Amino acid sequence: MENEGFNLKLMGERLLSLRKEKNIGQNDLAAKLNLSNASISYWENAKQVPTAEAIFKLAKFFGVSADYILGLKDW
Repeated sequence: MENEGFNLKLMGERLLSLRKEKNIGQNDLAAKLNLSNASISYWENAKQVPTAEAIFKLAKFFGVSADYILGLKDW
């Protein structure tokens, strides 16, 4: 799924990279953010788009902007 400015595959790659940088597994991340493990897997594999609330939680946890997670900015 790709449209103007949004690339689901890039978002998944960024989430996976951020998670690996923090050395945290999908299960642990899901538990810390009160999300499902399946959702994190779907997002990382570009199979599903996270909700706005989930993007906010991820951005806050990883200390990056929502725009970075969504692939709209490179920082």
